[in-house]
Amino acid sequence: MSQDLSILHLILNAGFIVQGVLLLLILLSIMSWAIIFNKWRFYRKTRHEAESFSQAFWGGSDMDTILASIPKQYPDSPLPNIFQAGYREFMRTRQATRDDSAKITAAGGIDGIRRALDAAFSREMEKLSRNLAFLATVGSTAPFIGLFGTVWGIVNAFQSIALTKNTSLIAVAPGIAEALVATAFGLIAAIPAVVAYNKFTSDLKRTAGNMEQFSSEFLNIISRHIKG
Repeated sequence: MSQDLSILHLILNAGFIVQGVLLLLILLSIMSWAIIFNKWRFYRKTRHEAESFSQAFWGGSDMDTILASIPKQYPDSPLPNIFQAGYREFMRTRQATRDDSAKITAAGGIDGIRRALDAAFSREMEKLSRNLAFLATVGSTAPFIGLFGTVWGIVNAFQSIALTKNTSLIAVAPGIAEALVATAFGLIAAIPAVVAYNKFTSDLKRTAGNMEQFSSEFLNIISRHIKG
């Protein structure tokens, strides 16, 4: 007698523990793909806006004009946000030096701007790296979750063999196939998460390098305009 060993049939007829494992893996996979698509769009937007902002900044535009254009052209974009934090701190320092009662040295002004740049860099890195840990967790744990479902299903299959005393392949195949589905689902959830995590980590390092380089060059420019 032929048996239905389709994936859907195996899932619907699996034990509660195995079905729970499969449901968990499906939820992890859905969440991972949601993060992947969101991060892909966010990193692409960040890269394009960074290129556009760099062209405007190094193209000789006035910094006040660039600052005024950020809310409309680069809303919540990492590189413009770093510039905005540093330049606003520079303007506060420049305003303070105009007050006779507040004398600010060049070193003190630069230190304040550097701290503002570092704080902005930390905030942007936190936003860029958000949810990457979840992808890493799914990539590392999903295969083991699937393996747990497989082991549980195989144990049930052997218990069924012991009860029925039927060791034929026809009797064993459904239980073994049901168990192996859990491993397959674990790999389906883990592989995209690992690939995406590695890709986004590489993008994050490249973006961080660009932001650090910009901060250093911006600080050099500003240092020429702070008087001792």
